[in-house]
Amino acid sequence: MAHWGMFEAESDGAEVTAVHPYSGDGDPSPILANAVGSVRHRSRVAGPAVRRGWLERGPGPSDDRGSDEFVAVSWDELSELLGGELRRVVDAHGNRAIFGGSYGWSSPGRFHHAQSQVHRFLKMLGGYTRSEHSYSLGATGVIMPRVVGTHWKMFARSTNWDVIARETDLMVCFGGVPLKNTAVNDGGTSHHPTRGALDALRARGGRIVSISPLRDDLDGEAERLAPRPGTDVAIMLACAYVLADEGLADRAFLDRYCTGYEVFEEYLLGKADGVAKTPEWAAALSGLPADTIADLARRMAKGRTMISVTWSLQRVRHGEQAPWAGITLAAMLGQIGLPGGGFGHGYGSMNEPGLAPVPYPLPTLFQGQNPVSDSIPVAAISDLLLNPGQEYDFDGRRRTFPDIRLVYWAGGNPFHHHQDLGRLRRALARPDTIVVHDPYWTQMAKHADIVVPSTTSLEREDLSCTRNDPLMVAMHAATRRFADARDDYDTFSALAHRLGFGERFTEGRTARQWIEHLYDQWRGYVLADGADAPEFGEFWQRGFVRMRTEDQLTLFEEFRADPEANALRTPSGRIEIFSADIDGFGYDDCAGHPTWYEPEEWLGGRRAEVFPLHLIANQPKTRLHSQLDHGATSQDSKIQGREPIRLHPEDAAARGIADGDVVRVFNDRGACLAGAVLDDGVRTRVVQLSTGAWFDPLDPSDPRSMCVHGNPNVLTADVGTSSLARGCTGQHVLVQIERFDGELPPVRAYDPPVVRPRR
Repeated sequence: MAHWGMFEAESDGAEVTAVHPYSGDGDPSPILANAVGSVRHRSRVAGPAVRRGWLERGPGPSDDRGSDEFVAVSWDELSELLGGELRRVVDAHGNRAIFGGSYGWSSPGRFHHAQSQVHRFLKMLGGYTRSEHSYSLGATGVIMPRVVGTHWKMFARSTNWDVIARETDLMVCFGGVPLKNTAVNDGGTSHHPTRGALDALRARGGRIVSISPLRDDLDGEAERLAPRPGTDVAIMLACAYVLADEGLADRAFLDRYCTGYEVFEEYLLGKADGVAKTPEWAAALSGLPADTIADLARRMAKGRTMISVTWSLQRVRHGEQAPWAGITLAAMLGQIGLPGGGFGHGYGSMNEPGLAPVPYPLPTLFQGQNPVSDSIPVAAISDLLLNPGQEYDFDGRRRTFPDIRLVYWAGGNPFHHHQDLGRLRRALARPDTIVVHDPYWTQMAKHADIVVPSTTSLEREDLSCTRNDPLMVAMHAATRRFADARDDYDTFSALAHRLGFGERFTEGRTARQWIEHLYDQWRGYVLADGADAPEFGEFWQRGFVRMRTEDQLTLFEEFRADPEANALRTPSGRIEIFSADIDGFGYDDCAGHPTWYEPEEWLGGRRAEVFPLHLIANQPKTRLHSQLDHGATSQDSKIQGREPIRLHPEDAAARGIADGDVVRVFNDRGACLAGAVLDDGVRTRVVQLSTGAWFDPLDPSDPRSMCVHGNPNVLTADVGTSSLARGCTGQHVLVQIERFDGELPPVRAYDPPVVRPRR
């Protein structure tokens, strides 16, 4: 099982030579092909390594991270050095000085999940400063619990695709429904139903409206509206204005199931600020005709309508507003809790929304409690490292950044997730020590002091399942381990024994025994066919079992049926269109109801006079984030070895750019090279450059050096969504583009650093 699909692998014993998608998957992802040749790729970390400067001068801040050479050490030496440094930091500075920065999609396995392994280890060590929420959903993770009392249910218990295909008359998709994103699920996936569901909706006579500056954000027949990026909230507010002004809002629903609508309506009609949020007002901001916006609102009120908001719309400044405005618009239609109507967040963002959930707990490695209470919003890592002791606002509280001396990273690559990589590199120069577990020489590994070579999921056994997929899968090892790589579990076991809690960490089990133990703990649940789950040996030989799922779900159906017995976990027990709590925080960048805030990075502002193109840094079609960027599917998309950037032919012609040219993309934060792809499916003055190309600085010693490979995070601003959530804002940025006429520098993203033997 992989994040992008279930498959069978062919292997010669040392390398995966072919992959074959699971026959039960009706729409398998081409990303699977990236696995071929990945085990022995030249970018693999062959053995334990320590940065020379750290080894010779000891722990401390260093500007050499990312450009220094490494020294190969034995596993015993690595355990001694790492164990000693962990003990030094804990004794001298306390456990809050350790940041457990493990975030990512390293493996779909339930046992060898890197984040679970490192957090279990650090908790037994005495704790660590942790991160909260995710780069994908930083704003939503804070705003939705305050508006509807939950976050995870928005995805895990969303209205099922079968219900939408059968019941929805009009699906209005802010951000589209990008099929490329539905290739993946964080715990693995065995079926990709989105394309078929949309086709079934159309075949039944249902209509789809895609609101996105990118035509391919929705596959197949649809009505496509291409606004200026970043104006979705203005369009939603204008649609809400029409519903209110023309008496189309469901007042009975608003009175019974919501609170604070009256306050919001004062703002909507302009009574609070003197600006009515009319279609004409939104047209001036979005570039869409006012009549088109008004007509859309009226059509929403005529039939069963699903309002969908992709996750991408909350990865911008003031990102809390799009999902809040979307659910408010759905509430005004009065269809929340009705089959095929209401609100959906994340259709087309991952292969989870719309899929039926498993009704029982899944096997999980127990991590224990963290004795350290300190935490940060996940996208504030640079702020944390650069500003120890500084106070900041987050979710209604005033917090202080701890003084971090050791960063322990396993299972993630912040050079893909994080913004303003020049600032991140300056931040990574500050700690005493950075430890990274990684199978590959990513830039995070190259910025480490101690590099631990991890196995990939293809080299080990595991157990895979997720809450919105029916299959529990036995993951057999496809190859032997590469070089001197080890499972993270083995590394942490050795460290735990050295530090005095080995028996507590391992509980006397090998990795295989842990996998069997996790399965046996779960085994009491009934399968889809009503039978008991087989014993582990039979399951392992069979390869997978099919679990029960809760089909035909409608989001908030129980709440609609009885809002008193099934009250939401909000202060009012209802949908909070106006939140007195948020209003009471007094934030000037997040009011108590959905609000339009003019972005800094948009085509309607002063900054666009200098950087006149709006870059959308979305998820790639050819890989998951930055994983296996060196794989065949990802490499086939490159232009002269660079990440492709799409731009409208008119914008290309104005700059003398032809299809296939290498271009320089830049602003006042940084620059990167990319390969031009001309596409009239991209709105004029909009360009699209996916995240995930491995960061490749022309000068590794210079934090502001141009990336020659095409990583857009050298351009994006490292600011939070608002004082409420401080979520990631890496989706949108203003840039300029010019043809690159100089000598093309080589792409060295996958080359290992210099690793010399120990003298």
